[in-house]
Amino acid sequence: MGSTKDSYLYEGQKLVMDRLITLFKNRRVGHAYMFDGENGTGKEAMAIFFAKLLLCQNPSNDVPCETCKSCLRVSSGNHPNVTIIRPDGQTIKKEQMDAFLVEMSKKGYEQGRKIYIIAQTEKMNTASANTLLKYLEEPDGNVTAILLTDSYQAILPTIQSRCQRILFSPPSRETAVAMLEKEGVAHSMAATVSMITANVEEAFQLAQDDAFALMRKTVLKLVEASDQNVQEALLFIQSHWSQVFKEREETDRGLDLLLYVYRDIAASKAELQSMPAYPDQAEFFKGLAMRMTYRQLSVIIESILQSKRHLRSNMNRTLLMEQLVLNMQEGLLVV
Repeated sequence: MGSTKDSYLYEGQKLVMDRLITLFKNRRVGHAYMFDGENGTGKEAMAIFFAKLLLCQNPSNDVPCETCKSCLRVSSGNHPNVTIIRPDGQTIKKEQMDAFLVEMSKKGYEQGRKIYIIAQTEKMNTASANTLLKYLEEPDGNVTAILLTDSYQAILPTIQSRCQRILFSPPSRETAVAMLEKEGVAHSMAATVSMITANVEEAFQLAQDDAFALMRKTVLKLVEASDQNVQEALLFIQSHWSQVFKEREETDRGLDLLLYVYRDIAASKAELQSMPAYPDQAEFFKGLAMRMTYRQLSVIIESILQSKRHLRSNMNRTLLMEQLVLNMQEGLLVV
């Protein structure tokens, strides 16, 4: 899915890229940056872009040429001046930072800036964070650190204060859907997966997943069964739903998908212009919206949210869904 990654880098984070280019152009590159944003917002891709720009032998119009020896080695992960540190298991350990600092003190580097990128910086344990802090306090030579995180508040304030923070925003749903459609994802599926995750790469994988497509279809069939009568809906839970949504995580996702249905119906009733999660169901939902009151929709949405809360308490999942169907039916009786 390379083209989506590239378009995300240049379209989804254009403001960030413009800021980094300006720093390079004005020769104001600092010694430490914190790239802060949700998982999937292109932080590591942008860090690699910046590393290429800082080391490129033939930058053109203040962007890396992508074809020189330096750019190619950064792309392949083989440039001696670029180091990426990732968690070893659940944490970034002190031993990793010690080994890195030993490497930094060696003379095997090429001329030019040394760049180190720390992925998931929030996973540093106290000892490794303190080791990094000492280095940030006394940077050695022409060095730039790029710390990546999706949990800024979990990082020591003393480290935060020594880094320039650069915020990464998730793309708008409209942008994400357009990017997914460029990759061949159907509009209806793109609209659904973009509700579940802001990570375009993850959304693409989800859109290709047959199991997810079945989940989506099953949720819509439950809505149809519920529209007929409570007996049909209860039978559907026992015969179909429980075969598709077997694990707690799967049930939680099913409840989210069901929640998006009734949000779409409420939006249709209110004639809102927001992008629906199920554009392919517009006519069906419009019919339901005409027959349901706002009060009924509110009760049903609250029932789904309550089921999500009960799911965390290890309640039997089939019983939970049967109770939800009954609560939704009661909601339809509210005037």
